[in-house]
Amino acid sequence: MPAHHRFREDWTPERIRRQAARTGPNVEAFVEVVMRQRKHPEQGYRSCLGVIRLAKTFGHDRLDAASERALEINAHSYTSLHSILKNGLDRKPRTRATPSRQHAFACACQVIDEPAITHPNIRHTKGVPILMVGAPLARRADYFH
Repeated sequence: MPAHHRFREDWTPERIRRQAARTGPNVEAFVEVVMRQRKHPEQGYRSCLGVIRLAKTFGHDRLDAASERALEINAHSYTSLHSILKNGLDRKPRTRATPSRQHAFACACQVIDEPAITHPNIRHTKGVPILMVGAPLARRADYFH
């Protein structure tokens, strides 16, 4: 092994998990997820050590709360976790956006019986409802017949 890699020879997944467990149970779970996402656990060592190092700056309790939030929202990177801590999102309760995406999509997929625009140059076939999905009606090709 090259000399500049020898300092890593005692790094093992178990050792990193133990270090994370000393910080908090959610940090341990976060580190476990990060290492499992990689083809080889060794590829996640630096990221995991960075996560553990965040406890020096933000404290064990905040890091544990931020790790819990990151796991909830499926944000499995050092950058996401650091952003949660930096913006204080670990201290704020997580609320769901209202209306939900599914609700918003259901509302957007309503059948339109009349054209949105009435103008003598716009022709619309009566009796054929147009399904509005996403884009405004004026931009949809099936609106103009």
